[in-house]
Amino acid sequence: MKKLFILLFSFLTISAQAASSEGEEFKPGDLIMHHIADDYSWHFADGAVLYLPVILIDNGKFVSFSSSNFYNENHELVPYEGYVLNHGHIYRADASGEPSEDKAGLYDFSITKNVASMFVSVALLFLVFFSIASSYKKNAGKAPRGLQSFFEPIVIFVRDEIAKGNIGPKYERYMPYLLTIFFFIWFNNLLGLMPGGANLTGNIAVTLVLATLTLLITVFSGNKNYWGHIFATPGVPKWLAPIMIPVELIGILTKPFSLMVRLFANITAGHIIILSLFSLIFIFKSVAVAPISVAFAIFMFFLELLVALLQAYIFTLLSAMYFGGAVEEHDHVDDMGFGEGAH
Repeated sequence: MKKLFILLFSFLTISAQAASSEGEEFKPGDLIMHHIADDYSWHFADGAVLYLPVILIDNGKFVSFSSSNFYNENHELVPYEGYVLNHGHIYRADASGEPSEDKAGLYDFSITKNVASMFVSVALLFLVFFSIASSYKKNAGKAPRGLQSFFEPIVIFVRDEIAKGNIGPKYERYMPYLLTIFFFIWFNNLLGLMPGGANLTGNIAVTLVLATLTLLITVFSGNKNYWGHIFATPGVPKWLAPIMIPVELIGILTKPFSLMVRLFANITAGHIIILSLFSLIFIFKSVAVAPISVAFAIFMFFLELLVALLQAYIFTLLSAMYFGGAVEEHDHVDDMGFGEGAH
């Protein structure tokens, strides 16, 4: 509960700051987009900002500096060394200091908020699971203790209920990937709910990479039955092949596409709803609205804790189902009882 109240206080502080800006009307859209979008600085609370390194390759020239140089004493954006930050992107600055449309040869490898958050989550995952591995070595043959006792049932659940049930005898080769994506998504979903947390799993570029990895593993795992079902669908007349083959190939791509959009949309929507509820206090400018808004926000926060786990489970489950379909040793005709020798 302490963390929950810290989270609420953090959101309210940010909202109040936005609402009380000098002569400016409170804009909930700006507040929400500032939270869910990536940035070159990491804002934890009022006065607690981590400025991240800007790393550019400009026509073969390496350029690096702190993103704090883009801000003056009044926290207004200013050009620096021929570059300007505009709407979350870095451009070359023209003679008047405005963003130039010419971006040819300019490549951005900066450490943004989402990248920094990913480093934090990966370090946390390494710390947790190296600790668990060490516990297994020290307590071989003994009852699990500490972190080991907490995570062991979860690992067994992923193995028995997700991998074994959907992939079959060949499940072991996919366990490292399934465990990695499950805990990576779950940890980052939870970190995104912390005060100052980054919306990493609500970034469509991140979910695209995860979905692409699932696609590649599925395609390269496909056996002859998998590809035979795509290019010669059982029970379908050959004259329909010109129609069925493109449909099946499109189906291969729509599965990871649904993975990408589902995770991105659910996590982002949760953040937007919580911030929108807090914004109602400053939109109506009434203290009477505050208890209702906070009550609904608390409810949504607890719901998001469930969604954080649920989305990790769904992504892992569907990935396992796709892998299982790719390595299945018999086709669906036999399953339905129409195969050779059926009665």
